[in-house]
Amino acid sequence: MTEAVAAPLAGVADVVAAPARPVPLDLIDLEILELLSRDARMSQRKLARSLGISPPAVGDRITRLERDGVIRSYTLEIGWQEAGFPVTVFLTITAVQGYSLAPVIEALRELPEVTDVSLVTGGIDILARLVVRDHNHLRHLLLHRVWQITGVQRTETLVTLAEMQPKHFAVQLLESVRGEFDVRVRHGGAA
Repeated sequence: MTEAVAAPLAGVADVVAAPARPVPLDLIDLEILELLSRDARMSQRKLARSLGISPPAVGDRITRLERDGVIRSYTLEIGWQEAGFPVTVFLTITAVQGYSLAPVIEALRELPEVTDVSLVTGGIDILARLVVRDHNHLRHLLLHRVWQITGVQRTETLVTLAEMQPKHFAVQLLESVRGEFDVRVRHGGAA
């Protein structure tokens, strides 16, 4: 019996991110994150003015947030439609019973069109998000790449009809957390 068949979840820990330990954040940390979520290019001087603290204090906090993994990167968001990849596809993947998922996940992550891969619970094993140019590009990708991955038993292709304007998830969540923080402080609770 090969290793791929012996333990379906063997090796998955090597290809998925380890769970992060929560980092304690105070109100100023939350405000820095909220401001940078709105404009990742905001200077430390402008952040300091907005927060009423010194630029070196902002720099120290940002360095700590980066070191602790709270701030992972300063990135750009690509408009895939405008870049020539107007079709977003969600692909559900069920692996062959008993086959290790790790090589399937690794093979999917190597495909340039795949933007995200998630190991999920339920009736499927893996959910992948892809961007493609058109129907022919998707067809070629499925026939010649995805369906050739050893261990893939079945897929379901969900083509998006329209994408909603992205919400400012980070800003909304941080505003909510900051609001909870403010309520606890006003009521004398632990911050």
